[in-house]
Amino acid sequence: MQGVVFWQRLFSAAVSAAIAAVLVAGSAGRTKAMDDDRTVPPQDSPDGLLFGGFKTFRVPLPQSAAEWRKTQLQLRAKLWKLLGDVPPPFAPRVETIERRRHSGFEEQRIRFANGLGDSVYGCLLIPDSRDGVAARRPAVLYHHYHGGKYEQGKEELLRPAFAEFGNETLVTGPALVQEGYIVLAIDAYGFGERHQRGPTGSRDRGQAVEAALFKTFAWQGRTLWGMIVHDDLLALNYLLSRDDVDPARVAAMGMSMGATRSWWAAALDERIRCTVSVACLTRYQDLLAAGNVNFHGIYYFVPGVLKEQIDTEAICGLIALRAHLTLSG
Repeated sequence: MQGVVFWQRLFSAAVSAAIAAVLVAGSAGRTKAMDDDRTVPPQDSPDGLLFGGFKTFRVPLPQSAAEWRKTQLQLRAKLWKLLGDVPPPFAPRVETIERRRHSGFEEQRIRFANGLGDSVYGCLLIPDSRDGVAARRPAVLYHHYHGGKYEQGKEELLRPAFAEFGNETLVTGPALVQEGYIVLAIDAYGFGERHQRGPTGSRDRGQAVEAALFKTFAWQGRTLWGMIVHDDLLALNYLLSRDDVDPARVAAMGMSMGATRSWWAAALDERIRCTVSVACLTRYQDLLAAGNVNFHGIYYFVPGVLKEQIDTEAICGLIALRAHLTLSG
């Protein structure tokens, strides 16, 4: 019964926030896409070939529960290999840098080392205890979006969500906290407090930082996406280590790049019990067939993923039988 209440409360808060984001962002996004002369309609491919002579494929469905479980294990192993030479996530040692009081919750600014020579900065929101009773609470690992807002990162949690599309009232972090959730967001590589801390230092900004990270990690046998996911799972480990978090009620949530971070993390780690992802759910082959590969930043591309016959539905499928609500349109 407790689990049912969790889904109901999470969907009433997180999903309502997500739907509002779609309403303000989705319509603007559709208008931009329709007016953009670079948009190429999906191309018929009677010979089943994509650019470069790559043969299209469909992800096969398992025929039994046993086959499905075997497929899950094999696919996760493949994904980790494709993400590059990234060590297994560990429980990070977290330093609290600053505490701030808000009405109904406390904000903590945190920092931890990711074991790969970099510091990760985060924002943790903790609701006040009700009736003075300390209890384990459900938690949301919130993933910020991209949108070219390299200097924003995790601050999205405390700002009107997607204000550039006309929303001035929805602030995701406090909305979730008011429903009783502990919320954690961290800066991905190249964003927020990590914006000008790439291999070129403060010399570069924006996409140049992102490109430098991608190139450097490629030389090292790593991928930018693998490094981002690695840090997200460190944040998950931290959440699960907290005495005030109920490990059976932890969700991942985000929009756009944040959505992709959410379903990748949930696909790789079954301790995420619920996922809410808004936008950014496109099959890789369809993106290529439509000629729209430049509609995503370089972070999005994992070398070899199509060669291994893996597409978006295969990764999202790893979340089953856990809950995954995706809103796209």
